[in-house]
Amino acid sequence: MSGFLEKIKNFFKNFVEFIRETRKELHNVSWPNRRELVSTTVVVIVSVFFFGFFLALVDLIVSPAMRFILSKLSG
Repeated sequence: MSGFLEKIKNFFKNFVEFIRETRKELHNVSWPNRRELVSTTVVVIVSVFFFGFFLALVDLIVSPAMRFILSKLSG
């Protein structure tokens, strides 16, 4: 029974130490200002739409070509 209580005590001790270290590390983080955050968010959204459009276009071109090739191979 004392081994179990010792494990619980160590768990809470380690948890408190983890929270302490996490708070300390969060003070060292270089957080972006609002302008940087908005600009990088816009870049990400534009990139997602660009690559989505690009992949859809490639899919529209490659799918019929693959169907044609596979239909010729299967006879």
